[in-house]
Amino acid sequence: MPGDKPFPITFTVDYPDYPLNKTSTAFRALWAVPVVLLLIVLQRQQFALEWDAFAISFVSAFGGLGAVTWPVLLMLLVRQKYPRWWFEWNLELFRFINRVIVYLALMTDRYPATDEQQAVDLDISYPADASLSRGLPLIKWLLAAPHYFLLVLLLLGLAVAVSAAWVSILVSGRYPRFLFSYVEGVLRWWNRVAGYAFTFVTDEYPPFRLAP
Repeated sequence: MPGDKPFPITFTVDYPDYPLNKTSTAFRALWAVPVVLLLIVLQRQQFALEWDAFAISFVSAFGGLGAVTWPVLLMLLVRQKYPRWWFEWNLELFRFINRVIVYLALMTDRYPATDEQQAVDLDISYPADASLSRGLPLIKWLLAAPHYFLLVLLLLGLAVAVSAAWVSILVSGRYPRFLFSYVEGVLRWWNRVAGYAFTFVTDEYPPFRLAP
């Protein structure tokens, strides 16, 4: 709605207004194997670090692709503070994850970089000291439950949209803009929910919309 305060997590992907590479598109799942393996290694390493540091047996339930989750939760409970370096780690990790997802979704031909934003623009406002609740992070995962159901449906639609885009690119070299906008919107929704429920970067409840 016009005049509404912008949500502290923003996400956009530059539309490829040029012919996409048909060969790269056809074999995208194969080309992406090395970078997907890198993400798996990051995830396993972070789970191991959190286990060693806190000995929490159910860390994998909320760890989420290597994001620093439990240390941040404990810091918020004890100090009501989100350390800047943990915030930066989570932000850069989520940017990398999104670059990989955007590449797999055929939205760009550029191979995902580990340190450049490329066509993906993900930004999160750093929470000022004492601006986050102490206890709310304990139940955010539960409060976000309505989003989980909707995201399952949206992700099914995303799979159909990417499949249709794959055919379109192989035939015409173009990613239909309406399919691109839908996929971008689903990823935007997912990032907002993840930032709220699992990395605790905001206490503002995610909106139920695909649009910015």
